[in-house]
Amino acid sequence: MSQQGKKAADDPVARLLAGYRTMKDVPDELIGPDGAIRPVWSSLLEAVARMPPEEITLRKARGDQYLTDAGVFYRQYGTEDAAERDWPLSHMPVLIDEEEWNSIGAGLIQRAELLEQVVADLYGDNQLVANGHLPASLVANNPEWLRPLVGVKPASGHFLHFVAFDIGRGPNGEWWVIGDRTQAPSGAGFALENRIATTRVYADHYARSNVFRLAGFFRTFRDTLLALREDDESRVGILTPGPMNDTYFEHAYIARYLGFMLLEGEDLAVRNGQLMVRTVAGLRPVSVLWRRLDAIWADPLELDESSRLGTAGLLGAVRSGSVTMVNALGTGILETRAFLAFLPRICKALTGQPLAIPNIATWWCGQAQERKYVKENAQRMTIGNAFATRPLFDLDDMSAVAGTFNRDIKQTIETWIDEDSDHLVGQEAVTLSTTPAFDGDKLVPRPMNLRVFMARTADGWQVMPGGFARIGPSGKSAALALQRGGSVADVWVVSKNPVPAETMLGTASGPFIRQQPGVLPSRSADNLFWLGRYVERAEHAIRLLRAYHIRLAESGSELTPLLEYLGEFLESADTDVAEGLPSTVINTLACATNAAGQVRDRFSVDGWLALDDLSKTIRKMGKTATPGDDMARAMSVLLRKLSGFSGLVHENMYRFTSWRFLSIGRALERALSLTNLLSALADSAAPNGSLDMAIEVADSSMTHRRRYAVATNRDTVMDLLALDPLNPRAIIYQLNDISGHINFLPGAEQNRQLTPLQRTMLQAHTSLELHTPSSLNTGALHNLSVEIASLSDHLSAAYLR
Repeated sequence: MSQQGKKAADDPVARLLAGYRTMKDVPDELIGPDGAIRPVWSSLLEAVARMPPEEITLRKARGDQYLTDAGVFYRQYGTEDAAERDWPLSHMPVLIDEEEWNSIGAGLIQRAELLEQVVADLYGDNQLVANGHLPASLVANNPEWLRPLVGVKPASGHFLHFVAFDIGRGPNGEWWVIGDRTQAPSGAGFALENRIATTRVYADHYARSNVFRLAGFFRTFRDTLLALREDDESRVGILTPGPMNDTYFEHAYIARYLGFMLLEGEDLAVRNGQLMVRTVAGLRPVSVLWRRLDAIWADPLELDESSRLGTAGLLGAVRSGSVTMVNALGTGILETRAFLAFLPRICKALTGQPLAIPNIATWWCGQAQERKYVKENAQRMTIGNAFATRPLFDLDDMSAVAGTFNRDIKQTIETWIDEDSDHLVGQEAVTLSTTPAFDGDKLVPRPMNLRVFMARTADGWQVMPGGFARIGPSGKSAALALQRGGSVADVWVVSKNPVPAETMLGTASGPFIRQQPGVLPSRSADNLFWLGRYVERAEHAIRLLRAYHIRLAESGSELTPLLEYLGEFLESADTDVAEGLPSTVINTLACATNAAGQVRDRFSVDGWLALDDLSKTIRKMGKTATPGDDMARAMSVLLRKLSGFSGLVHENMYRFTSWRFLSIGRALERALSLTNLLSALADSAAPNGSLDMAIEVADSSMTHRRRYAVATNRDTVMDLLALDPLNPRAIIYQLNDISGHINFLPGAEQNRQLTPLQRTMLQAHTSLELHTPSSLNTGALHNLSVEIASLSDHLSAAYLR
């Protein structure tokens, strides 16, 4: 055997490299300038090379299972509906040496400071345009330049607080900036989840590797935002467009991770120049707002009037200096492609230094010389909208890519460029370096770029020691966007020395003091209240359907008087017993899922997964269950899963205002459903067997047998299901529960005049307590139902508007 062959047999890394046909097929990221394997990769490559295929499959499944259990998703558009897709993790991380990362960080800090100066000038003295460093039309015609904010200085003194840069490495090993992310950079939360999932794949290797942790970066940024508040009573919020946004999971995750309120535009209001959040305790000030919403949608009064995502008057609060926006409104102008053509000369003009990390070569066609160059070299360029913010290589802008021409445009490329010159840029065709990625159990080269995150702190810019890499779906594809089939990998910054074990907990500087829970936005309270109602409403309907189909099976599918009576009762509630799983149950549970999705930042992962599992069960069940015994068993399955969700939420939710609104909704719906059920099944016209069915639907059969030594009769049923305060299924128990929660809500302090909600509650409670089983007839139950239903209106008027 030759020496080279012997080395390949003994060295797992050599064996791995031997699997590539030529050295040109080896991923670029593995090879250093000297032509050898980069030392930072050696340990992980050796570990992977020693793994048999079945172990690789098992490890990858472990990471995927974590992402599934954590509910990580992104929303994909372009299909018939905007569907939630599983997070596309690339299981092989990208490794970068600490020294190289520090060099990248220094270059990006220079760029962040430059962008701060540029945007401050654009909304200030505008000397860059006056001195000829920027064409006036690139500013004046730019949709991201917000005229109402000209002359407005940020309350914090800075426009930029959290930025990201998309960077790529060329085949020659040099890094360059592909795009600046200054509007509302996404991905930091996903980077955290990538890290957790990837460590599940390489738990043993990660534990002994000197990989920098990410928690310290987020802890410092959290503390920085808290320090920007006007006072300790004001709050920090994260502004999200809502659940239909493609990165909403990240918004909810970051809000939980940092302990900030997740807000939508309707949660906020402006009063006397102060930004306020609508809470169940009234309006409360918000002095720091980390927006994940594009600026144009932020204020329908002064920006886009069609926006339903923003807050009327928000710009007024910004002008008053009462709120710090992260990042400042209007900073999205820095993302536009055309600016890349001018940043190199602006950097020299403002700092006297070249860009430490150059950006992708860009030519604005609004200048004669540059336009001529683009036309002459169009076949090896990408050409597109000068004011767009996405990199052209992502193929999101298909006007012209790498010399191809949009056939819908009935001109030559040269004519098109001449006619639309002010709105076009040409960029060099990108060839990205490749990184190893799994294709089955084999490592193959895939193009990649990095997204690097930076946060402004009291000590200057801090670079996240990691980030995430976007990986192309094929060896030649430059389309890295998730919407186009790309995947995402964790980025490990590896040190030669041990690294600190960072956490989100800061160092204690005094005795421990328990913090008071935060305030609850009214919209969140509303969704929690209705989540409780929808879940209980679905459970009641499922119990009724199960009881109906059990008796249908026992009767041999013959409709007895009881079944006919119950069928009419169900139909009066729009529940068709003949259509398989009734659409009312499906729709009610869909409403519950929607309500939970609106407050996803307030749910544990287990609670959300239980609700998601219930939704999947319903989709699988569809209308396949047949009437009778089959449907009864199906209802039992749904009931167990629904009870599992309710139990998880009830047992794990912190006993604060959120839990109280959820509990009030559940108790109110149970009281209302049971009152209406007794009105029907305990009525004098009800057929035989109705009272036993009422006991069964109320899940109180065992209790009835133990409490009463007589057969079921109307008095025992009314006593147990309406008037017994120890029965958790009784109406009086629900009213006691609601009353207890109401007394802890804001504005319900003792020694004050009763609120309308408290008076209605007292009236319903008292009228029920004064009844005996015999006096609680159908008319009295109807009146009680009206009083219970009115509690919802009073609660909404007091807290949910």
